[in-house]
Amino acid sequence: MTGITDFRQCTVLVLGDVMLDRYVSGDAIRLSPEAPIPVLRWQGSRDVLGGAANVAKNVASLGARAILIGVVGDDGDGDVLEAAASGSGSEISARLTRAAGRPTTVKTRFMSGQHQILRLDREATSPISHIEAEAVLDAFGAALGEADVVVLSDYAKGVLCDGVLGRAIHMAGAAGLPVIADPKRASFSAYAGVSVLTPNEAEVALATGVQAKDDAGAEEAGRLALDASGAGAVLVTRSERGLTLVRRGARALHLPAETREVSDVSGAGDTLVAALAVTLAAGGDLPDSAAIANMAAGIAVGKQGTASVTWEELSAAIHRHKVRELDSKTCTIGQATVRIAAWRAEGLRVGFTNGCFDLIHPGHVRLLREARARCDRLVVGLNTDASVKRLKGSARPVQNEAARATVLGSMAATDMVIRFGEDTPLSLIEAIQPDVLFKGADYRPDQVVGAGFVRSRGGSVVLIDLEDGMSTSDIISRMAPALADAA
Repeated sequence: MTGITDFRQCTVLVLGDVMLDRYVSGDAIRLSPEAPIPVLRWQGSRDVLGGAANVAKNVASLGARAILIGVVGDDGDGDVLEAAASGSGSEISARLTRAAGRPTTVKTRFMSGQHQILRLDREATSPISHIEAEAVLDAFGAALGEADVVVLSDYAKGVLCDGVLGRAIHMAGAAGLPVIADPKRASFSAYAGVSVLTPNEAEVALATGVQAKDDAGAEEAGRLALDASGAGAVLVTRSERGLTLVRRGARALHLPAETREVSDVSGAGDTLVAALAVTLAAGGDLPDSAAIANMAAGIAVGKQGTASVTWEELSAAIHRHKVRELDSKTCTIGQATVRIAAWRAEGLRVGFTNGCFDLIHPGHVRLLREARARCDRLVVGLNTDASVKRLKGSARPVQNEAARATVLGSMAATDMVIRFGEDTPLSLIEAIQPDVLFKGADYRPDQVVGAGFVRSRGGSVVLIDLEDGMSTSDIISRMAPALADAA
């Protein structure tokens, strides 16, 4: 996974249904004598941005700039929403259309401690008027030149109606901008032309008739949604089961949920879409952007209520993921064959090299870098401590195999490390069946172990020039006098 550095140069244009999420808190200490319902003793209330406004809020909290296009009522709640979106220090440029006679959408949740006991919705779901639609599209068109990516946040509250949705997608496409659509319609054909469609389990099941409860079902539903929508990709959000990314001509990618403890799922989809948008705007590819969005959603569901995720929180989560990913590069033969089979299913060429890699030096770096440049995935066979002793003598290795595997796994050129205890890697080569076999040019082709096997399967053997005077044995011999003097 690629890392993130800075989203501050990115701008996300968000068009959709804006709303307020209002939380009324109190103590429910008794039942009403009038009906079998709890009596909530009021303690306080707070308003936070919801719907498309929450997408914009998450974009801003991740460090990017958000432009928010939507409709609010000509009422007090509309004033509250607009003030919250454009508050002091906010990186949200709110360009909202006021609709006379239409209420601002407000979802009021009544809370007793951490428990929600009732939700009251005040809303209008009918399509906005022609005049309001033209005002929204005028604001949207004027903002396209400022944006790097567009998000269509559809909550079926009337803004992304027939008079707006298709025209907005066409306008964004004409401007050359990628479009992410979070759908609510039962027919995905309305979102034709978007870059990424992000339905949840229930939405994709309603649109396709296929349940997405497991990986196979999610992939099938995702591919049907891909055909129905004409989208470039479909990202099915599956709550505690993670995500499934389906693209044309590529193997489905299933990402497990990243959260450790679920507190509240409110707004988690908005966080996911926001993180996906800013990462794509920053130049990330779709699989990496989906993985980062998955992490952001995992952080959001660990918070109470509709919440945003900060750049610092996401950056820390990515760091933790990279530590786990580094550990996962070291595989057993069984794990390796499964992962390599998945790589091949994606059409990737697998390369292999091997060695003791006792003290990593520029010669090793060059070998690995040049090998990785000539294949799609590079597997490194690493001699165990016992086999190094047999090959190099009782004083070796200088570093144990766990340390050597960790150093190799930390290198960008290395995709997988497999330890082997034999004197040669022949059985390992036969097990993983690499497409390309790499070795240093100090070997002749007929000396490379496994060369005949690889060629017999249509593969190739590549010898890579070494750095002059660079070998672990030379380095150790040059260190010996200094170590003796120090002793």
